[in-house]
Amino acid sequence: MRCVDLFVKSLEFVNFRNLENFSIEPSPGINVICGENAQGKTNIIECLWLFTGGRSFRGAKESEMIRFGEKQAIIRLLFNSEERDQTIEINISGKTRKAILNDVPKNYLSEIVGKFCAVVFSPNHLSLIKNGPEERRSFIDGALCQINPYYASVLGRYKRTLNERNALLKDIPRHRELEDMLEIWNEKLSEEGAEVSQARAAYVNSLKDPAVKFYNGISGGREEMSIEYRSVSGISNFPGKPEMKRIILESLEKKQKDDIYCGYTTSGVHRDDLIVKINNLEARSFGSQGQQRSAILSLKLAEASVISSKTGETPVILLDDVLSELDRSRQEYLLNKLDDMQVFITCCEDNIKAENLIYISGGKISAKNNGE
Repeated sequence: MRCVDLFVKSLEFVNFRNLENFSIEPSPGINVICGENAQGKTNIIECLWLFTGGRSFRGAKESEMIRFGEKQAIIRLLFNSEERDQTIEINISGKTRKAILNDVPKNYLSEIVGKFCAVVFSPNHLSLIKNGPEERRSFIDGALCQINPYYASVLGRYKRTLNERNALLKDIPRHRELEDMLEIWNEKLSEEGAEVSQARAAYVNSLKDPAVKFYNGISGGREEMSIEYRSVSGISNFPGKPEMKRIILESLEKKQKDDIYCGYTTSGVHRDDLIVKINNLEARSFGSQGQQRSAILSLKLAEASVISSKTGETPVILLDDVLSELDRSRQEYLLNKLDDMQVFITCCEDNIKAENLIYISGGKISAKNNGE
């Protein structure tokens, strides 16, 4: 599938965070946002991310995005997608966000999801490697929902069934007659779990080649990265859905007594993991800060590559405070080798060479093309 250019043409913000009311016209290539800490660099990245229809990647509430003393904030995006210019306006007030897509008001923010695609990295994403399996499952699930909205409903059904089974497990010690009902929930959970695991395993398989390619580029070929979706059921080569359902069902039945004792489901796809290795060692335990950051960057860039192959458009890349902890050669790769992508990178350095430099101080922005 041919990749159609998707890029931001202009970004305007009014009363958003500490940013001075302003509009910027970024380059279709690399855009570096420079400034000291706490000046508003991340606010620009957050602003762009909101147009995906998602929540703030910083976990911020709507009220926190409005300039102090103001009642609402307005952000506007002009972008090229599907070979035409499109617009999104988001009004933020109190606890709500309302969107207008191509001059048409939308009842729900979910209606703009998929119109403007982006992939974001922030220092908080280091938890993807450092923390437990839940973080890595969330990464897979979030990425899958972007390219396959149906997956969100599948995952939702699995989680609801899991909650129902767990509630039943807690009741059984007091009402032993309820134990026979587990057969129904085992069947349902294994059916939905097989669908979830198949989708996750297929997605991770599609990530492998681009992730390895990007890590090889970032590390200058000095290190090797590998990823693997690991099932708590012990499966490495995922069979078809009927066989996967059978395996999950057998695992649930085998551990049923343990589950009743614990009061929750100890086996299932809600406990699976994404294993990331550098030079055949798990990055979580043995990777340096720079290697872990490079691995997450590679996963994020691979995510963008998969979105591009599925949708025909390469998403905008948002990299917040990404250059710290990376040596010069890794920085050079991000600044010069991400061809055919529009990239926004924040940093504290003021001597960076890039296609477009955006300086910010105290929320006040000045844009300057490099070399002018």
